[in-house]
Amino acid sequence: MTSEQEEFGPWLGRQLRRSGLSQAQLAEELGLTRAAVSAWITGRAEPRDEMKANIATALGTDPSSVVERTVDVATNLPLQWHHRPAHSDGGREYGNAAAFAFHADLSVLAREATQNSLDERLDATAPVRVHYTLHELTGGHLKSFLAAIHWDSLIPHLDSAASAEQKVSRSLRAALADLAERESLMLLRIDDFNASGLNGPDYDDGNFSAVVRRLLDSHKQSAGRAGGSYGLGKATLWATSKFGLVLINSTLSEPHEGRTDRRVIGRLDLPWHEVDGAAYAGPAWFGEPETDPTHRGVSRSWWATEEAVRDLHLNRDSSDPGTSFLIVGAHDASGDAETLEEMHEKLVQSLADGFWAAMVGGKSQNPLMQAHVTTLRNNEVVVSEERVDPHKFHPALSRALRAYLDDETVDQLTAAEQVARASVPLIVTARRGARSGKSKGLQHDSVLLVTPAADTAITTNRVVCMRGNRMTIVEHRPREVPLGTPPFQAVLLAGYATGRDDEDVALAEAFLRASEPPEHDKWDRTEELTSSYEKGALARLKEFRTEIDKAVRNLVGQREVDRTQGPKVLRELLRLDTTSRSGNRNTLGAPSVRHVQGRVDDTGAWSVTVTVKTPESDDPWLLTPVAKFDVRSGGRPTVRWSELTAMEGCRVVGENLVIDAGVRQAVFVGVTDPSTHPVKGNLARMLVEVPKARGGAE
Repeated sequence: MTSEQEEFGPWLGRQLRRSGLSQAQLAEELGLTRAAVSAWITGRAEPRDEMKANIATALGTDPSSVVERTVDVATNLPLQWHHRPAHSDGGREYGNAAAFAFHADLSVLAREATQNSLDERLDATAPVRVHYTLHELTGGHLKSFLAAIHWDSLIPHLDSAASAEQKVSRSLRAALADLAERESLMLLRIDDFNASGLNGPDYDDGNFSAVVRRLLDSHKQSAGRAGGSYGLGKATLWATSKFGLVLINSTLSEPHEGRTDRRVIGRLDLPWHEVDGAAYAGPAWFGEPETDPTHRGVSRSWWATEEAVRDLHLNRDSSDPGTSFLIVGAHDASGDAETLEEMHEKLVQSLADGFWAAMVGGKSQNPLMQAHVTTLRNNEVVVSEERVDPHKFHPALSRALRAYLDDETVDQLTAAEQVARASVPLIVTARRGARSGKSKGLQHDSVLLVTPAADTAITTNRVVCMRGNRMTIVEHRPREVPLGTPPFQAVLLAGYATGRDDEDVALAEAFLRASEPPEHDKWDRTEELTSSYEKGALARLKEFRTEIDKAVRNLVGQREVDRTQGPKVLRELLRLDTTSRSGNRNTLGAPSVRHVQGRVDDTGAWSVTVTVKTPESDDPWLLTPVAKFDVRSGGRPTVRWSELTAMEGCRVVGENLVIDAGVRQAVFVGVTDPSTHPVKGNLARMLVEVPKARGGAE
């Protein structure tokens, strides 16, 4: 980006501090009074061009630097780690509490970090581009990187912090031992482009200080459309690092100190510790030593060279504004992803699940974002760059949203590939002290989109709800959908996700955001909702869910959808069997199969997703799922399951399914064993029964 020229006074004052010159010394060098130099620094006057040439000589730089003022004069200021001294009152923090608000899980990181990037989108007509790069370092590559971040100077602090018995210390101790044993380090860089960047000063209000210096400061630029609101999401960056260490390189959208490119700083979050008899609070920053008297000695951001950002693995492949976060010692604490390939796959899937809607565009509308994932080892490609395609991972949902953006929806579903649309009212309660005169509040019409489910869909008959920048908030299961309804998928757009910008939209956006916890994964009771809105706010949310259910039933209730292509053959082979082993129809007090969706895979096995409905019970249900083939002649032979997996509302114990008391619906996935099939899977009807196991309860 083109930098704007910095005012002469602030620039000159900073150069004097960096050079170790006083105003009096500069005045003597120039043969002027100290008052004259003071007038320049305070902005009351500016020297003539010939005097600027003399100032350049005194500072040891070229005249163009003084005229253009887009770079600082060269100095010998060394990069350093500044560790915050312990509190003088004796208080201690054994870790960053904000980091414990979330799990150190790659899926959580992808959700929170990408949400922040989306919230900072700069040009509203173009997508924000997000790129995740996994990079494993070993051997000489590892040694060079550790030298670049002054690792040796950190070791005494890391060892001391790891010696305690608090949770953070134990995790840190394990991380140091793992690094020493494996001599391998995982980096995860998150780049965004077409984003605001970390604008603002090092210490006062702005994006930079909100992210780098402060906790619980949500300094959003998205004018009420932000997905986040707690200022907690950035903590996932540090939580995902085994060492609590993140390096940052930002290209600014607004010049700071006359510059925009390569603003770099690092932050380390440790628990309270002592080194050589001195106590430290925990946080530390990597940068240039501050020369301003107010913050003298602390580490501030610096304008790095291209070589420096390459050494730090922070080089950006575009000059577009945005920020790169490098997580040092990245890991997936859930244990689901340990290898490079597994971590790559989990990042791709997490981005697709959380932001598929933001990556869908229309004929005349760009998507809100694009996402890519690349995996390297010692600068060599392990997994090539992969663009996250929403139509690949969520084809039916993406089709539904695109139809809405292109105004190609229908009122009723009468054929495959169609998308039906309906309005769902949300009554927005008035804020406390700001009653509008209406009895309940202002009505906002959200948008419900329903379409037949994709044949590859694992989860169906759900409504994916979102607002703002179209990040998935919650998957809602509509109640009382008629038995036998063809599987569907649905999207609910509320607030700014509708694409409108009316008064009710802004109010609904704020109302729903207030009902979300820090994880932004549901609309329910929160302290902000109950304290900021008039009585009845929670009831309005319950009514909203009821209206969603009603709208879904109206769209899918008794309508037949014509499916004329190949998958119809498989659907005809699937049957729901609600009879017990004795052949009698289930009574009101027995579990029953409500819905089955399946396919025959490449091995010839049936893979089915089964929804089971259970009546009210004070005891858990213990069921034994049974798979049978309804062959053309003879009885119905039973086939064995090769795999049973609990998906929702249940758990698998051996060959049985356990559904806890009070759970009214459960979902499991079963895969049959082809070696037990009497005929090929695609030649027989598949039946699923769920009789009680012996004993009937756990």
